[in-house]
Amino acid sequence: MKVLMLGWEFPPHITGGLGTACYGMAKGLKAKGADVIFVTPKAYGDEDRTVADIVNASDVEVDIYEKEYKDVINSMTYIEVDSSLIPYAGPEEYEKYYEKINKDTVLHDKPVFSRKYQFAGGYGKTLYEEVARYAIVVAKIATMYDFDIIHAHDWLTYSAGIAAKRVSGKPLVCHIHATEFDRSGDNINTIVYDLERSGMMNADRVIAVSNLTANTVINKYGIDPSKVFTVHNAITTSPTDVSKFKKNFDTKFVTFLGRLTYQKGPEYFIDAAKLILQRDKDVHFVMAGTGDMMPGLVKYVAKLGISDNFHFTGFLRGEQVDRMFAMSNVFVMPSVSEPFGLVPLEAMSLNVPVVISKQSGVSEVLEHALKVDFWDVNAMADCIYALLHYDTLSEMYKKYGKIEIDNMKWENAAEKIINVYNSILK
Repeated sequence: MKVLMLGWEFPPHITGGLGTACYGMAKGLKAKGADVIFVTPKAYGDEDRTVADIVNASDVEVDIYEKEYKDVINSMTYIEVDSSLIPYAGPEEYEKYYEKINKDTVLHDKPVFSRKYQFAGGYGKTLYEEVARYAIVVAKIATMYDFDIIHAHDWLTYSAGIAAKRVSGKPLVCHIHATEFDRSGDNINTIVYDLERSGMMNADRVIAVSNLTANTVINKYGIDPSKVFTVHNAITTSPTDVSKFKKNFDTKFVTFLGRLTYQKGPEYFIDAAKLILQRDKDVHFVMAGTGDMMPGLVKYVAKLGISDNFHFTGFLRGEQVDRMFAMSNVFVMPSVSEPFGLVPLEAMSLNVPVVISKQSGVSEVLEHALKVDFWDVNAMADCIYALLHYDTLSEMYKKYGKIEIDNMKWENAAEKIINVYNSILK
């Protein structure tokens, strides 16, 4: 089986969990005998090509005057918006991305309908333009490769998936890692919503990363439940020797790692920290990441008078994350709406007990995690305090959590995805 997979990012060049999930999925599909052709807007040359044939959309020339591509263009609503929308606004989102935009403006001086287009490979001010251009290029790519099925990840690639389906006649699977309701609450971006709904309506099957997300797809987008399937994410683990990050002090650390945005619920973490410090003044709290809420959160911590015990690290990656987890006694994910949530799995894989919100997809599959409603900061504080002060409880969650994570393999998720493919191809 050959899969034409469409994704906006691929490791090591990622800004959030989407690229990590795409990599794990491609690796799992490869292990199950499926060949993946992965089309990314911009390839850098250092991607792991043992798991997928990486196609760089920036290298593909398209003659827009050819009939098949004109049909694709005519079927699209082309919107050029000076947008600061960053849908997977990774921790380096604002200042770092805009700095890149300013340095690399040459990337955007060609119109979307030019013969060749150099994608920025990110989530910047020409994002809608790039989404439209990506669809045109993928239509071309769909005529160049032999494949059995199209697999498109999230709204940025749905127009491309529809175009590839129209050109090739092959079935389309849309994979939902997050919806606009997760990112924005009820104050949704209607353009993104329309792109999401169009993709799902045109798809032969829709894969959601959790039952929580599947219910959103059905109830808020009006998608036929019979074509919606849940396949929970997994984790790609690699042996990490955390002993090299020796903790030479007794201070207890509680960690938050994620975008500092509405969706992730960072203010509830701060409220819980305040409650814990009323009972134990020696605990320290680490908030790793950046985002649109960061300035306000810094002020809020100061207002509560807990700045001496609260640390903002900014964006962490790679070994920095491993070092942070090695120093952590508890990890907390208080998300308001989390389609899945990979970070708790990463923490558990490194023997850190976790507290997660019930409003997360990962809560559907984790047994050895303490779960609370995101808004119930008293319960959240109680769970954190218990893991910090009752060693037997903490050790139990570490031990069985690690066993649980070791069994959450992408190969198992890939098998379920292949079953979804086969339900169309039969």
